[in-house]
Amino acid sequence: MNYSKKIDKKWQNIWEEKEINKFNFKNIKKKLYCLEMFAYPSGKTLHLGHWFNFALTDSWARMKKMQGYEVFQPMGFDAFGLPAENFAIKTGIHPQDSTRENIKIMKEQLKEMGAMFESGSNNVATCEPEYYRWTQWLFLQLYDKKLAYRKKAPVNWCENCKTVLANEQVVDGMCERCSCEIVKKSLTQWFFKITDYAEELLEGLDNLDWPEKTKKNQKNWIGKSTGHEITLKIDKKDLYITIFTTRIDTLMGVSYCVIAPEHELVAKITTTEYQNSVNNYIEIALTKGEIERIADNGEKTGVFTGSYAIHPISKKLIPIWVADYVLENYGTGCIMAVPAHDERDFNFAQKYHLPIIQVIREIKNQKLPYLSKSGVLINSTQTLNGLSVEESVKKIEKILGENVTPKINYKLRDWLVSRQRYWGAPIPVIYCPKCGVVPVSEEDLPVLLPYDVEFSPRGESPLKNHKSFINTKCHVCGSEAQRDPDTLDTFVCSSWYFLRYPDFNNSKEIFNTDLINKILPVDKYVGGPEHAIMHLLYARFVTKFLRDIGKIDFSEPFLSLVHQGLILGEDGTKMSKSKGNTISPDGYVKEYGSDVFRLHLMFAFSYADGGSWNNKGMKAILRFVSRVENCVENIVNKDSISSNLINNMDIMDDSNEDLYHKIHTTIKGVTADADKFQFNTVVAKLMELLNEICNYEKFDNKNENLYAQAVMILIRLLAPFAPHFAEEMYGKLGGEYESIFKSNWPKYKEVSKKEVEIVIQVNGKIKYKITLPSDLSKEDLCRKVLEKPEINNIIGNKKIKKVFAVVNKLVNIVV
Repeated sequence: MNYSKKIDKKWQNIWEEKEINKFNFKNIKKKLYCLEMFAYPSGKTLHLGHWFNFALTDSWARMKKMQGYEVFQPMGFDAFGLPAENFAIKTGIHPQDSTRENIKIMKEQLKEMGAMFESGSNNVATCEPEYYRWTQWLFLQLYDKKLAYRKKAPVNWCENCKTVLANEQVVDGMCERCSCEIVKKSLTQWFFKITDYAEELLEGLDNLDWPEKTKKNQKNWIGKSTGHEITLKIDKKDLYITIFTTRIDTLMGVSYCVIAPEHELVAKITTTEYQNSVNNYIEIALTKGEIERIADNGEKTGVFTGSYAIHPISKKLIPIWVADYVLENYGTGCIMAVPAHDERDFNFAQKYHLPIIQVIREIKNQKLPYLSKSGVLINSTQTLNGLSVEESVKKIEKILGENVTPKINYKLRDWLVSRQRYWGAPIPVIYCPKCGVVPVSEEDLPVLLPYDVEFSPRGESPLKNHKSFINTKCHVCGSEAQRDPDTLDTFVCSSWYFLRYPDFNNSKEIFNTDLINKILPVDKYVGGPEHAIMHLLYARFVTKFLRDIGKIDFSEPFLSLVHQGLILGEDGTKMSKSKGNTISPDGYVKEYGSDVFRLHLMFAFSYADGGSWNNKGMKAILRFVSRVENCVENIVNKDSISSNLINNMDIMDDSNEDLYHKIHTTIKGVTADADKFQFNTVVAKLMELLNEICNYEKFDNKNENLYAQAVMILIRLLAPFAPHFAEEMYGKLGGEYESIFKSNWPKYKEVSKKEVEIVIQVNGKIKYKITLPSDLSKEDLCRKVLEKPEINNIIGNKKIKKVFAVVNKLVNIVV
């Protein structure tokens, strides 16, 4: 076989020289923006996961190019962040040096992959001043609109990473990066007011072509709750507690109230008798992460404060407990507990022997907790008993009057963006003793990250000890001032990178609005599902903000989203350097060529699911490619074949029904499967077509031109999935264009065979196969089968109970 890495290099150079993959801005009306989540250059090379994400998405994009779309497919580098800094701490190599060197290596690897990435877009690296200047500009715009603010707040602190983490970066109470336990600290930090966009972020999901699970994850994270706030008087104190509930209809079933451990009222309402137990409980509760505290499957704990609230209708005393399943920053930080109608409250009440009062019933002897909203009120008041849930809400609102307010709450918290690490974009703010907080002027951007910094983690920002960076002058009054020592969360850098690609050389503004409005939003976005509630949510927020300040005219960044699965190590575990089970694609590319490796990734794994790495199928793919090449050589060696016919798909001899039918069903199937990112079945269908072509090649009286056309169609169908190889074969066959990717994607006709093979089953077991006309109805198909002497011989004197049929496929006779 002639195909090798040399063929790859040949066509990579041709594509670059002739700008085959370059986006034509003059053809922008036909644009299709295809984007893979960009690479993180913390490791030296691209790994299998990058290949699985990038190369297979490129195949989809290449098919779209052949279908007539003007494809824009950029690639850059998400270059700031903890991994590069931690690598620097471990090795002593400065993160700027290691990152830039890694980017250089990865650019070569991306070229070897043979993807259509715009060569210029590789200049987009978030760690370069030309880029983070505009990340800082974005911060200033948010600050100007009062959507960036600074406050002291309890934050998630990772002692190992020596930095603050956003809520989204805490998994089961552990740091998502290093798996160390998170503790709570009170620090003054910068936040973005993403909560102002909670409702729009929620509503916009319904119109997106995204995986349902991802949309559900975002909806749950935003966590909209519609209910009421009710004010309760605290017994024997001149204090009030405001509770939030989504079920005001169950108000008469309240048996206790719960207040969050961190709530300011706890210290004021806790009696002397319970002071020690409450303090001890709070100390333990605050070591837990928020997700751990509210998890449905977690054990619920609490302690009594010694105080009581007065029920606003019955005037009974309701004990107030402190429990960690209530969060201060959700709702009012206080809830009413109705054990008979809430599973969490029910379990808590059983554990601590608290009353369980059923106040809604649909049937007698109802199992508790009863969670449905259907039924009527019981055990309430004379005016409420017998009312439906809907009727009782209006009645209770009227009874409570000024003490109740309709309210919508969200679980979503504002985005914490301050990080106490070195390798990130400096926060563009200075602190002046006279003027206070002063944003850096846009003319002074970027605030450069200094190189000569001691960045070993000490629990505070490394930039704090860099005197020439930290000390500056206030540009408002000229006084001595200090810069903010923290850097921005790297998710700020990645929240807008997709907007920079089309205009990456623009030094005057973040991007040209007219251009971006023409080429955005992204039509197809591909990346891992782990970004559902971080990057994907933040990018949506920033997009909506930029729309509101007039920089863009669209509301969503990514119209369609695809998640790829995870390629695991051969041992079935996640690949990591610490485990020593990482696999580099470079050796396989060198031995087999880029296209064989790409086809193997497609054929061996479901794109959505991934799986454990196995290279056993590589040689089978190699044989497939070799057989295709042999078919091409068979044509090249014959002078009688018309090059005009080879290139004209509209003129095709249909004399061989099997081949003609297989060609058109393959075009249809490959097109549909590739659109759904079902690449394993794409390769399977191409293999089936090759088998049909090889069978036809053995015919003595075959039509040479039909054979050649069939091979050319196979090559064109193969082109997006084996681009270098297909280019080489297309050239040998005398393709009419300089590149196969300038030719059109094959179109199929709806064809059916005159005759089809029918499988005959008896009691579900295959017994015979016969050929019958394809236009038979189900009834005629059964009749024809039962008339066959061969079938009667198989059945013998057994009684036929029933006959099932699938038209054009099988008949199952039950005897």
